[in-house]
Amino acid sequence: MRIVFMGTPEFAIPSLKKLLENGYEVVAVITAPDRPAGRGRKLRPSPVKVYAESADLHVMQPEKLKDPEFLAELRALKPDLAVVVAFRMLPELVWSIPKRGTFNLHAALLPNYRGAAPLNWVIINGDIETGATTFFIDNMIDTGPMLLQRKLSIPDDWTVGDLHDDMMEMGGELVLDTVKAIESNTIAPKPQDQNALRHQAPKIFKEDCQIDWNKPVRDVYNFIRGLSPYPTAWTTLEGKMLKVLNTRRTNKSNTPLPGKAVISKGNKLFISCMDGWLEITELQLEGKKRMKTEEFLRGYKGGLSRVE
Repeated sequence: MRIVFMGTPEFAIPSLKKLLENGYEVVAVITAPDRPAGRGRKLRPSPVKVYAESADLHVMQPEKLKDPEFLAELRALKPDLAVVVAFRMLPELVWSIPKRGTFNLHAALLPNYRGAAPLNWVIINGDIETGATTFFIDNMIDTGPMLLQRKLSIPDDWTVGDLHDDMMEMGGELVLDTVKAIESNTIAPKPQDQNALRHQAPKIFKEDCQIDWNKPVRDVYNFIRGLSPYPTAWTTLEGKMLKVLNTRRTNKSNTPLPGKAVISKGNKLFISCMDGWLEITELQLEGKKRMKTEEFLRGYKGGLSRVE
């Protein structure tokens, strides 16, 4: 089959790599245009572009997916199938071109967690299991008929970064299995069960990441690990933004008003929630680098109280 691959971040690379390693003909890779990045604002290619060029693949970077020149070039490739992993929403003008359809890898067990941030939300909600789904794209977001699914357990101490890395590799295997099944005509697309939808996974913005210390310890713990390392949960400390990367639950239950921060023996930082305390083990104060809490407190000159 003549395959067009669409993806942009690092998450998509194992899927593309699996296709190439198994001898599939990838006639083009479509990815985001180079964007300014870093202090010098120099143009930086996407991770998928870097990998695709290293594999000597044809790369396309349309600014607009409805651009007539891009559409003409895509049609001229005569693709049999398009594979989408962590790209953007496609217009029908694009996803309808391949003869055998366009399928997407979604990092959740559809129909649950439709949206842009499924990895974050499954941890924020405290789920102990998630997975990935491949499905044919249609006119709505994440609603098309499903092809294959694979489940994945979530350890209690995983951050979204840990889940991302495991899902990235598992997703590559699922993409390969899906392409093989389509190629051999051994798969029947299955409509999504709308009655099984329990959670959505909308995009997360900076203002959504502020920690609410009035919630139970369990909820705050899940919220922080569901946003670590990105986009990162935050609170304020003496008027400055404090990003919280990692925490540890404790047995302390005699809490004052939620949100009180204290330093204990051994340079440990605790913040109170509704029903207990969380120990902050890794953080980043505004204007400073990310560091372990013990290192941060060694140079701390602020006014937090110290307790035994």
